[in-house]
Amino acid sequence: MGGPPFDCITNPLGAVRLTFEKAIGLGSGSETHPSAFDGKDWGGLDLFRHFLFHESGLSQVPILNPKTIRWIRPNTLVRYRGMIQDMLGNEFYVGAYKDGNLWRTNKFMDVSQYPMGSSPDMCLWERRLLYCVPVPGQSPWTEPLCELDPNLGMDWSSQTREKRHRMDDEDADPMDLVPDDGIKSSPISKKMREDGLPSPEPECRDSKTTDSSSSMSLFQNFDKDNLPCLVKIYDSPESELKLNEVFEFIGVLTFDSELAVEKDENDELSNDDPLVHLPPNKVPRLHCLIHRKLSAHDFLQCSSIMEPKPHLVKEIREALFRHLTAVLGNDELATHFMLLHLLSKVHARVDAVAVGKLSLNLIGLSKENVSVFGTRLSQALKNLLPFTRCIPLTLEYLNTASLAPKKDYQANRLIPGVLQLPEGSHLMVDETQLESGSLSSIGIENTRLLKNLMDFQKVEYDFQYYKMEMAADVQLLIFSEGKSNIIPADVVVPFQPSLESSEIPVAEALEAWRWYLATLRSLPHSIGPEMQKV
Repeated sequence: MGGPPFDCITNPLGAVRLTFEKAIGLGSGSETHPSAFDGKDWGGLDLFRHFLFHESGLSQVPILNPKTIRWIRPNTLVRYRGMIQDMLGNEFYVGAYKDGNLWRTNKFMDVSQYPMGSSPDMCLWERRLLYCVPVPGQSPWTEPLCELDPNLGMDWSSQTREKRHRMDDEDADPMDLVPDDGIKSSPISKKMREDGLPSPEPECRDSKTTDSSSSMSLFQNFDKDNLPCLVKIYDSPESELKLNEVFEFIGVLTFDSELAVEKDENDELSNDDPLVHLPPNKVPRLHCLIHRKLSAHDFLQCSSIMEPKPHLVKEIREALFRHLTAVLGNDELATHFMLLHLLSKVHARVDAVAVGKLSLNLIGLSKENVSVFGTRLSQALKNLLPFTRCIPLTLEYLNTASLAPKKDYQANRLIPGVLQLPEGSHLMVDETQLESGSLSSIGIENTRLLKNLMDFQKVEYDFQYYKMEMAADVQLLIFSEGKSNIIPADVVVPFQPSLESSEIPVAEALEAWRWYLATLRSLPHSIGPEMQKV
């Protein structure tokens, strides 16, 4: 028996077309009208789920990041891991249309691969737009080890050319499932505008030039340290995807050169569209097929999942305690509270109280010794936690920093702030460099925001006309000479190091400690009625 007429990784749109034709009963004599689907899944997602999770295809799908984007081909299956930083609303698109006597679909595409003309037989569907960014403060060890081979793009291009030449020689039917960038580069490709109508003039492209070019020439202007992604969602309820949550999106990477053209800044109609400021050569488009919410466990590089048996947990805890004690200059009291701090999380909310949080203030640190122990502890936490950030609490920083996210209605975008962090983030605040001076109105507001996060685990988002509190779950650690009055912590511990140590843990130990922290924080937790009264 032969294999499938498509490859889920190199030609996912071929699988979409095939399942669409099967769902409407193409050629059966009694076709189902595509309007019956109303843009929802017609069975194609089951095919991808089977390939990804039952045939172990997930590990073969390249992850989209600043390194791999140089080689990944458009119209192929990719993975993107990131935090939902903004929700850009919904857009309408022509999901299905009639090309002669054949129904075709534009789902999971930015452009129509065949001429739509002006036929009234069109189905207008809707999809959601999410602006996603790499997780703030993501530690380097969380990056997946797999990388796409740069030669894959070249090999795939040559295979595409050979297949197209073979089609030309054999005068093949245009519905053959060839790699999709070949169809897209044909003269009949037309852009779909948001009103669902094709552009009046199709753009002709040289197919040979398109084949031989790599993604490096398409995505030239992206940030090499921070690659955002515009994710288009089709088959998920709004409640499944929330602001600041971390997801892995698996879908089709697309690129349309017409959308990459810079728009006229004086064009009032263009300025109303948030996508004008997100050209695809800077912000890749990913049409999501499947998504899954990520937890700290999903960032661990452990090859096997360990069962949290008591003796195993005890051994790992003792080793981690010794490591943190060495990092903290043999101060065991500070180590005990540090470990409790790292295991804390918001388990529940009772009125305004965030139950389970444990912020920690290490006092007795000066500018001199914070450069030693603070730097050492910061590096140790980056090696242990998936998301961790450090902010210098200087007078200048308080008076100038943008801590709270703000809505820019002119660009129709949510401008990120330092405190827009995902659940489970760790935030270190260095107050040892704070000197006397005057706070501006911005500084006073930033101080209030930090105190509000410390007390209630909430961050106020500024929507200009009103402010909205968003729940957070951020571990806060403060370094200061005396007890912090700006950010009063739950626990204040005098830091009394007695010696310096330069212990470098082995990789196996780090993996075990990461597993320990992630596992114990995720275990179910309950507080009895008697304890609640206390």
